[in-house]
Amino acid sequence: MQTASFYCNKMGFEPVAYQGLETGCRDVVSHVVKQGKIFFVFQSALNPGNKEMGEYAVNHGDGAKDIAFTVEDCDFIVEKARQRGAVIVKDPYVLEDKCGWVKLAVIQTYGDTTHTLVERTDYKGLFLPGFKAPFFTDPTLAKMPTVKLDFIDHVVGNQPDNEMVPVVEWYRKNLLFHRFWSVDDKQMQTEFSALRSIVVANYEETVKMPINEPAMGKRKSQIQEYVDYNGGPGVQHIAMNTSDIITAIRNLKERGMEFMTVPDTYYQQLREKLKFSKVKITENLDTLQELKILVDYDDDGYLLQIFTKPVQDRPTLFLEVIQRHNHQGFGAGNFKSLFQALEADQNARGNLTVLTPNGISEKL
Repeated sequence: MQTASFYCNKMGFEPVAYQGLETGCRDVVSHVVKQGKIFFVFQSALNPGNKEMGEYAVNHGDGAKDIAFTVEDCDFIVEKARQRGAVIVKDPYVLEDKCGWVKLAVIQTYGDTTHTLVERTDYKGLFLPGFKAPFFTDPTLAKMPTVKLDFIDHVVGNQPDNEMVPVVEWYRKNLLFHRFWSVDDKQMQTEFSALRSIVVANYEETVKMPINEPAMGKRKSQIQEYVDYNGGPGVQHIAMNTSDIITAIRNLKERGMEFMTVPDTYYQQLREKLKFSKVKITENLDTLQELKILVDYDDDGYLLQIFTKPVQDRPTLFLEVIQRHNHQGFGAGNFKSLFQALEADQNARGNLTVLTPNGISEKL
């Protein structure tokens, strides 16, 4: 409940559904919050000895355990994935109540992360069968500035070194995703660290999943720090799309949300580079600088993005707010600025350590 309250108070979500002891669920409590088309479900074990949730919490801490996809034919996708060798955690099953029925299945992907497939033809309920209206209300939420995050733009998964391509191939083989975008460590590097990234997407390109891995650098990269503290691969960040990032970030900061920052020299350099660009940024650059919103662009368009601090104690999961103007990239032009900000936080945590050629981290 505390985490759901944090996302409502700090991020502008609203509570929409609940499942727990009061609804007849004896094992797990679930709080569902919503903003635009974004649904987050926060779950906790109700009883001692819940091995699945207990082991996940010990190994990974708080994080994104499951990424759900809406599908049209759950049975077909599961059967095809099974034939191709995917691990099916839960075979298709139906939940039903007076509002209709929903079919679900669960497939294992990288690490302990799963995908729930949700077929919800004409279901009229709040969220899923078995969920009721939330029991907790906060009268202050209506008085706070609205954020207007619209939908999930992409979800990034971090992998240990040399595991990115096998994960990409898993998505291509089992879910028939395709490569949408990629960069290597020659493009994505700072003085200290580097990464490689491949984005996979579904056929309609409505679902995009960047898959990252660290590359060898002078010091431990933020990707490797994530893998170390997460106990293996997992979801690094969730990007939420908005049509008005300036209002969104102003209001998020007014609500007390904390974001990574970049130095003013970033905007000085940006202004100089934009003098030679075909693209014109319609937003006021002084305002973007004030709010520390990053800009990436090519000849066709641009995007605006900003990243939160980690949203739990471990330096693992964080969030992104993004606005696109005819630009389908993922901020490659901002990598250096972003990683320098991340490296400053790493250094404060004592984790910007020197890497030896065999990958072992040594403190300075």
